[in-house]
Amino acid sequence: MSARPRILVVDDEEAILETMTFTFEDDYEVLTSPSPRAALGLLEREGPVAVVISDQRMPEMTGVEFLARVFALHPATVRIILTGFADMDAIIHSINDGHVYAYITKPWEPDQLKQVVRRAVDHHALAVENERLVGDLRGANVFLEAVMDELDTGALAVDADGVVRAANRLARDYLGLSDVARGQALEQALPHAVRERVLPALSLDSDAGCYHEMDLPIGRGVRLRLHTRALARPGGGPLGRVILVREISHEPVRRKLDAVVEGLVNAADVSLRERLDAAQSELAALVRELGEMGVTSPGRAELRDRASRTQTAIEYWVAVDDALSREAFPDAQPLLDRMRLANQRWPQQRLPERVRELARRVESYYESGENPKQSIL
Repeated sequence: MSARPRILVVDDEEAILETMTFTFEDDYEVLTSPSPRAALGLLEREGPVAVVISDQRMPEMTGVEFLARVFALHPATVRIILTGFADMDAIIHSINDGHVYAYITKPWEPDQLKQVVRRAVDHHALAVENERLVGDLRGANVFLEAVMDELDTGALAVDADGVVRAANRLARDYLGLSDVARGQALEQALPHAVRERVLPALSLDSDAGCYHEMDLPIGRGVRLRLHTRALARPGGGPLGRVILVREISHEPVRRKLDAVVEGLVNAADVSLRERLDAAQSELAALVRELGEMGVTSPGRAELRDRASRTQTAIEYWVAVDDALSREAFPDAQPLLDRMRLANQRWPQQRLPERVRELARRVESYYESGENPKQSIL
């Protein structure tokens, strides 16, 4: 069961404090203080209070002054003031400033006072719930943005009015958007040189969306593939568009790497060694080419890692073959470990035939200790 709402009554007359306690103790947890200064300390010590009810005329400070301090220190607390007609101008001024939620004139009707306090408590509960929901939404947005920034594809959401509602890190990088692009019209958010090429490509030619490839002057240049799809509201009607952006500047390098790997897998030569040496030179050139590209993307990073792993696989195969052909009794366990690691780094499930033969030779040597000292590759 949730705790009862708490109210604080501040008045320099003990009789008023007793009356207020008797009036509200069945519905609320009632705190009282005869001193505004002591009441401020009580608020600090006792924590959140839903409603503060203060008399206007008190020796230390007026009720308006006291509630202004409460407003500055505890803005979520709802403030009510008890006053006579002589102080009405000051009360109206404090209401206009937002310091006071409501005022009760003396003498008050108990039922009227209870209704005002009940509305104030409900107002406080609603404000607290709204603050919680806003906090939850803000936290969810932060989490969602962090997740979107980890995607390997740029993602840009634009509403039906053409206003950017979300843009992850890659979309901002690829399209030259600033970190504050959200809330701006896409036409204004895009750099001029990019805008002229991108905007015409974002039309929706079909329900399945449309694809476009283009070169953009971002950094030293980048080639992108854009896919635009319509977003619909759950009940029907247009919601906006989502634009997916993938960097494809590295795809020619990917095709070169695939050709190198396929060439080795399908090699039918008696000797594979010369092909491996040539492949190492080609792979080194591809790694340099990837490093010199003017754009950083997950695709390029993955491709560079793949080329590097292929280099390592070839390097280990050659080292194992050299050890078996030059030494009578090389240490078998390191050869076996290196061979297995090389095969794991190879970017295809299929291995060159002579590499498979080399793996069989290593396992045979590991089990028998017999080494004919012949090159396999």
